[in-house]
Amino acid sequence: MKPETRIRPSDSLHNVRYEIRGNLARRAHELERQGYEIVSLNIGNPKAFGFRTPETMRLAMIENLPEAEGYCHQKGIFPAREAVVMQQQARGVTGVTAEEVFIGNGVSELIDLVLRALLNSGDEVLVPSPDYPLWTAAVTLNGGRVVHYPCRPENGFVPDPEELAALVTPRTRAIVIINPNNPTGAVYPRPVLEALARLAERSGLIVFSDEIYDQMVYDGAEFVPMATLVRDTLCATLSGLSKVYRACGYRVGWAVFSGRTRAAAEYLSALELLSSLRLCSNVLAQWAVQTALGGYQSVKDLVSPGGRLYESRRTLLKAVESSRFLELAPPQGAMYGFVGVDTRELPAFDDQKFALDLLEQKHVLVAPGVSFNVPYRNHFRVTTLPDAAMLREVFARIEELLHGYAAAAPAGGPEAGSNVVEATSRFK
Repeated sequence: MKPETRIRPSDSLHNVRYEIRGNLARRAHELERQGYEIVSLNIGNPKAFGFRTPETMRLAMIENLPEAEGYCHQKGIFPAREAVVMQQQARGVTGVTAEEVFIGNGVSELIDLVLRALLNSGDEVLVPSPDYPLWTAAVTLNGGRVVHYPCRPENGFVPDPEELAALVTPRTRAIVIINPNNPTGAVYPRPVLEALARLAERSGLIVFSDEIYDQMVYDGAEFVPMATLVRDTLCATLSGLSKVYRACGYRVGWAVFSGRTRAAAEYLSALELLSSLRLCSNVLAQWAVQTALGGYQSVKDLVSPGGRLYESRRTLLKAVESSRFLELAPPQGAMYGFVGVDTRELPAFDDQKFALDLLEQKHVLVAPGVSFNVPYRNHFRVTTLPDAAMLREVFARIEELLHGYAAAAPAGGPEAGSNVVEATSRFK
């Protein structure tokens, strides 16, 4: 019998990872099939925790169902694109028309398309560390080279523009800014964003501003749209319905281009070509965009005192404050906490081993910090979507596990203490 030929994946995947839905998530599904109830805090999926898309958005799709049976323009339906333009104008962004708006199957698809239209082999893109790992993966898959710029825990995960400027080379094409940030919840101050805008203009870099959590801010934090600051280079603002409007499954996102769009005419034509090759994005869900952006912004109730996201965030802060082991730069936005473990208390802590132990022993699924392209191994991300009671229970289980590690000292749980010290030193 002829031996089977081994089918190997593309070499382009060697440095691509997405641990948020990786081995840990697969193991969680196995445990669920065995009858265990798993608390899944690894993904920001509002529907999984009882959040609903606003009723007006569902009605808008129902009313326009007959209009959604065929392909639409490759950039998206005009009412959706015009609604994005009006939102940008209301925020102080000038010079944008519907021609500069591209609708995609979520921001995820658009991240791939905007990079594919831009990059040649070896071109560099500045990406934050920690990052939302799709950015790193998409740069890599499209032949680029990722250069991570550190957003350090001790600085509240806010980047240092001078440190970032030192990373620019003749091969640098773009800078990615995620604000409010996933996974850290950092909301960048206006002076930092202004400095990044000037850096991009001086260096001729495209600014890719991922603003999917734009209205999720807490305790007076100011969200500043990057497009209001960038004038003398191209700025692409990416956002969508998934988070603010609790409509992840609709798969509707947009990229809107501002700044020096005339100089980018060839690039935008290339992006339209790629958009045409995939025909169009989800037509039915696009009919919800105008209603979403022009209607009542219910997310403001959720992030205000007494609102569910606000109270869950407060529960997270209290849980960390009362812990002997945990530390946290308070998230000012988004729906996550990037929790650190004090390696003075647990010098051998390893985030991946901890995440596996937490899943197997306590039936809680979190995303280890290394998933977000950081060089240190003492962080993990949780979503604040569960209600306060569930989060209190989750952190009680986390404390039990960490106390178990401490009791096992000097062996001290996961055996990677030297890795933590070595990796952390890379950002000093």
